[in-house]
Amino acid sequence: MGRITLDGIAKAYGSVDVLGDIDLKIDDGELVVFVGPSGCGKSTLLRLIAGLDKPTAGEIRIDGAVVNRVPAADRGLAMVFQSYALYPHMSVRGNMAFGLENSHMPRKEIEARIAEAARMLEIGPYLDRRPGQLSGGQRQRVAIGRAIVRNPTAFLLDEPLSNLDAELRVTMRAELAALHARLKTTMIYVTHDQVEAMTLADRIVVLRAGRIEQVDTPLNLFNKPANLFVAGFIGAPNMNFFPGTVDAALPDGLSVSFLDGQSAPVKADPGVAAAASGALTLGIRPQHLHLAQEGEPQFPVTVTLVEALGAETVVHGVTGGGARVLAVLPGQPEIAKGDAVALSYKRDLLHAFDGDGIRLAGN
Repeated sequence: MGRITLDGIAKAYGSVDVLGDIDLKIDDGELVVFVGPSGCGKSTLLRLIAGLDKPTAGEIRIDGAVVNRVPAADRGLAMVFQSYALYPHMSVRGNMAFGLENSHMPRKEIEARIAEAARMLEIGPYLDRRPGQLSGGQRQRVAIGRAIVRNPTAFLLDEPLSNLDAELRVTMRAELAALHARLKTTMIYVTHDQVEAMTLADRIVVLRAGRIEQVDTPLNLFNKPANLFVAGFIGAPNMNFFPGTVDAALPDGLSVSFLDGQSAPVKADPGVAAAASGALTLGIRPQHLHLAQEGEPQFPVTVTLVEALGAETVVHGVTGGGARVLAVLPGQPEIAKGDAVALSYKRDLLHAFDGDGIRLAGN
């Protein structure tokens, strides 16, 4: 079992509040990713769960038992650090066996666990090498293997791929996803890379300034962000935001004006639509813009930069009113810096946020 529950968790260092009022339930076997900008508290929250730090307030429960006063070594968790933290004078085998030997596990059981972990991670040929003789990806596999042999209640991974080059990160990301599918053990993964979060997670916890902004599946975060922060943080490139106003309430949503007189209906619950008025922010993801066809709603854009990526083209531009626009277009359209193009959008993919940045409507 690997159910982890956080109730009212707070952490302060002196007068500095790092985390505040964190409530979260993680189910057995779930892969949950903590994301957020630097300094948001995601690594601190992981350390609290691990027992490396103590919360200022609140309770941490593992499988129903409160563990606030339980030492890190006795929580049944295994942590994988960003820096690998391998003993350079020991072999791979020695690094993986060290913790088990300290717990006085029989030698035959230790060897069996190491052999199984080495098989899963494909590091069998390197068991007699030292960390200095391994590549970055191989060392990260050893660090993960050292965690696997402990057969933990849950794995805690603190930005484990951030020291790897881009190509190796993609490979290791796939290996981690496959490993979780095989082990079916609870994993909590900390990263600032939203691509890692979107591709690995069962659920994502978005943190900002020590508080949870939204907890949901990757696609729900992308399609239904709770507020402006989540909308801007999840998705690459970032969502376009335009100032707008509410024109009227419709039977199934709102009529809004934006971008120098553009008008569009946006879906919303009747109660939300009836209460909405005044200024708002309209969001359109770059992937949901396209070159306008005859009869579609459109707005002119002067192109300021073109990033030709082969499979897609990222177009930067500015409207006549000075609003910056980013569009991701499929393929290789013939567009150059300085061109005037007309962009359009699908009305059912618009997002609207009120004056406080809270989601009003959307797809």
